[in-house]
Amino acid sequence: MNQKNATTYKIALTGLIAALSYVVFTFLQIKIMIPGTEGATSIHLGNAVCVLGALLLGGPFGGIGGAIGMTIGDLLDPIYIMSAPKTFILKLCIGLVTGVVAHKFGHLSMCRDSRTAFRWSLAAAVCGLGFNMVFDPLFSYCYKLIILGKPMAELTLLPNIATTTINAVTSTVVSVAAYNAVRPALKKAGLLPIIGKKTKNTPDHTKNAA
Repeated sequence: MNQKNATTYKIALTGLIAALSYVVFTFLQIKIMIPGTEGATSIHLGNAVCVLGALLLGGPFGGIGGAIGMTIGDLLDPIYIMSAPKTFILKLCIGLVTGVVAHKFGHLSMCRDSRTAFRWSLAAAVCGLGFNMVFDPLFSYCYKLIILGKPMAELTLLPNIATTTINAVTSTVVSVAAYNAVRPALKKAGLLPIIGKKTKNTPDHTKNAA
């Protein structure tokens, strides 16, 4: 695949990731109202789509797709609308962290060994969602502390930690399973190696037999 076609392919898939993350976040979430507040938190798989996008397309494209989709979901929901800026930043960061681990260190799209690809996709998902598991509650606390005051920030902290942890675990399982399920088909179609090129610095594991 030449550079022009690869870019077009990634842009098209970024739009698909954005649409899919919006649908999954909006319609497949379990919304949990927080007692004593007018706010809510939720259990959802939107982050799994963001990670999947980063594994397939790299951090910037995958992160932007997930960030756009879930930010639109926040903007269209009166309960979450105030969280939209936070959502965009954090989901973009999930994609960037996942992409760095997967493609900068693991050269994931160049791996020929399915077991090595699985390990790097799992490591990348854990790092990206681990980042979110730490910084989402922290960012939310600081954000609400400034906007809504300390009582509201403290009331929402523990529920946010709980749901973010659940989301991280479930999204890791789903994103890694989905990536490794579609990887053979993409490889067979010649669509897999779209992130970077093999160089003399590419680890030896990319030479292993499938």
